[in-house]
Amino acid sequence: MIPPLPRQFLITVTLLFALTIAMSVYVWQIRRREIMSPRPSEKTEHVAPPTLGAMEQVTVYVAYDSPGELRAQSISIPLAAGRQQRAEGLLRGLISIYTAKNSPHLLAAAAEIRQVFLVDSGLAVIDVNSAFVEGQVSGVLAEELTIASLVQTLATNMPGLMRVKILVDGKEQETLAGHADLSGFYDVQQIAEVVKQLSPQ
Repeated sequence: MIPPLPRQFLITVTLLFALTIAMSVYVWQIRRREIMSPRPSEKTEHVAPPTLGAMEQVTVYVAYDSPGELRAQSISIPLAAGRQQRAEGLLRGLISIYTAKNSPHLLAAAAEIRQVFLVDSGLAVIDVNSAFVEGQVSGVLAEELTIASLVQTLATNMPGLMRVKILVDGKEQETLAGHADLSGFYDVQQIAEVVKQLSPQ
């Protein structure tokens, strides 16, 4: 026969049980108050846009669809402090030619360079938006001109560049518009050979 539990033990267990319930109710009420009470709005700090330096002359490689050529052209862009900002300025200056009226290599007005990442001294990753791709004329030569224009412009102005990767909205895409392969990396030296063939004789 199991002996009955001591009365003091039962009282202690009962008190502990009651205390546990009381603590649970208290914690639940605190959480409920936190949920119901409005949170103070976080202060948003005003971030000033980066200060642009003086204008500088740079060489970009502009595609011309009609003769199927790439031509070196001098344009002015703001002088940027960092290599990445400089790379972005170069390509945005180039794209402004393609989105302008009477462009020799027309892209959609909303086409833009989102960012250029310099992963290391030898690799650049160009991230374009979807409008850039949607406005690209489909065709082997047209797409080759676009790729060669981007890569050669960067390589001419960014010493030591060896490879270039192109993303669309931060993601890999198989082709530019059905022909030019975007799944791999473009070798700068190979593109330079293509540019020689596409340059006016």
